[in-house]
Amino acid sequence: MGFFVFLPLILPLTALPIARLTEQHLHPRGAARLLTVISAVMAVCSVLCLGLIGVVGTAQIPGNPLPDSWSDPEVRAALPYHETVGTAAMWMLVLVGYACTRTLVRHLRVRSRARRALAGLPDGPAEAGDLAVLPDSNPYAYALPGSPGRVVVSTGMLDGLAEDEREALLAHERAHLRHRHHRYLLTTQLAACVNPFLRPLQYAVAYSAERWADEESAQTVGDRRLTARAVARAALVSHAAPAPGFAAFAAPAPAPGPVPRRVAALLGPVPTSRNWPPAKTPAGLAAMVAAAGTAASALCALNAAVALLVVLKAVTPL
Repeated sequence: MGFFVFLPLILPLTALPIARLTEQHLHPRGAARLLTVISAVMAVCSVLCLGLIGVVGTAQIPGNPLPDSWSDPEVRAALPYHETVGTAAMWMLVLVGYACTRTLVRHLRVRSRARRALAGLPDGPAEAGDLAVLPDSNPYAYALPGSPGRVVVSTGMLDGLAEDEREALLAHERAHLRHRHHRYLLTTQLAACVNPFLRPLQYAVAYSAERWADEESAQTVGDRRLTARAVARAALVSHAAPAPGFAAFAAPAPAPGPVPRRVAALLGPVPTSRNWPPAKTPAGLAAMVAAAGTAASALCALNAAVALLVVLKAVTPL
């Protein structure tokens, strides 16, 4: 195991450049998918390696489930023992578990509360059965996932937009539901709870999901300038969405200046459809570095796990 078991804890740093460059060189769809996969793989590897470090380091602490033959000198030589590091890894696993559980419970609680709030309310027009209009003067709109998903919009938001802008808004939120963007957001939120180095990827995926929905909306209404105007006007009149963690039309994102960047992108040319940047570009180099870091993280975690299993099998009596 040795030093390599610690590498997956810092290898997420290799993905930071691509998190900054995806919006310039990839379609938002490809950026969201790529960064989500990287986040998920690196988070799993981080958890696995923390567990291995904890198991090795706390082998002689009473109550450890490892066999008594673990204290054999040959085992010590193969897998160095460090109680302090192992104990710290165990505590970090506890904190990771708490953070992930808290994030997941909060997500489910918000969804449940939103569902209860919609119960008994009149739906939108018959041709828009997924639309729920809340009689609220506070302007907001968001996509509520579920079976079926719902587009939730307040009367305050509808009153602040022109008729054609409302169409762009609804198309945007329906794109969130159709492509299940809440899964991308939740996955990267949990990954950031596991390893703080993955937090920039969480922000990048949140922005890419909004840009993805923007492009779908522009394609649906057939006018990129109209969608840009709807995003800008909604941002001017809206406040924070009452359902944190959901994809919202103009809610403030963690990254600085998300709405101006979205508007500027919509006023520019249609983004390329590629899901991987050209090799001879800074983004291409960053993508290869991130891919190499992800592969190295997986290999290090797998190597450490196999080494532990081989040694345990060798010293455990049949």
